[in-house]
Amino acid sequence: MQIEMREEKKQEFWRWKESNWKNPDIEWRSGKFITLGIDVGSVSSQAVVMVDGQIFAYSNMRTGSDSPHSARKALDFVLEATDMPEDRVDYCVGTGYGRVNVPMADRTITEIACHARGANFIYGPEVRTVLDVGGQDIKAIQCDEKGRVTNFLMNDKCAAGTGRGMEVFADLLGIAIDEVGERSFQVKEEPPPVSSTCVVYAKSEALGLLRKGWSREKVLAAYCRAMAERIYSLVERLGVKPQLAVTGGLAKNSGVIERLMFMIGLKPMNSKWDAQIAGAIGAALFGYALCQKGKGRKK
Repeated sequence: MQIEMREEKKQEFWRWKESNWKNPDIEWRSGKFITLGIDVGSVSSQAVVMVDGQIFAYSNMRTGSDSPHSARKALDFVLEATDMPEDRVDYCVGTGYGRVNVPMADRTITEIACHARGANFIYGPEVRTVLDVGGQDIKAIQCDEKGRVTNFLMNDKCAAGTGRGMEVFADLLGIAIDEVGERSFQVKEEPPPVSSTCVVYAKSEALGLLRKGWSREKVLAAYCRAMAERIYSLVERLGVKPQLAVTGGLAKNSGVIERLMFMIGLKPMNSKWDAQIAGAIGAALFGYALCQKGKGRKK
């Protein structure tokens, strides 16, 4: 008798949904300048296509082990949502952790400048402080009414208090990453924060708390609070000038952001746009400004 052995696939709780989108109200053929921003981060990569400074299409996907390949995949994914050929692009700006490895870029610009400019576009000219919480680092940025950087601070390159740290915790607790924020509030009372946001030590502490009988939600609340406190310490050093906008993948995690905003004493700003594409938006806008100065590709 033959016995068929099947290996059960482990659920990846950290994996978030990749997406692409096209604006049905914009016709690219009627545009004067078409610009492309590609943001290759340590965890996610985004591509934004703009027609005369307005968002035409975007993509948001996981960054692979190869930055040039991730940039190409993000570009292919955004074009997949449209009927626009790649050679119609007038200018491409690369940004993010892997910006030097965006082979189709005409120029690279730091993610600090791009997130400030992108937040200005997403949330409006009243933004004065931008908090970019990415996959491996956190940046607190001050900017003017045009989205130009006036000051900034960033943490060390460590998963503590970042998107990657939260992915590790989601997998550890067996809670889908897009449910983390809501589940962290399903506690009778707010627990004290875990003593460390270092992923290695926090994991050990979390396992100890689970063995003591803490629910997964209570452990998650303690970690979200610790992350919020760590981010707050960075923001406090820079100083907060209202209004404050949050960009990056962790902007979608209400468990961290709502606790953080309570500490700061402000309400989070809302927008119809995905805060995770802010860097790519800023890059595309820089490309548009360069095209207006006659720096576009010669066709």
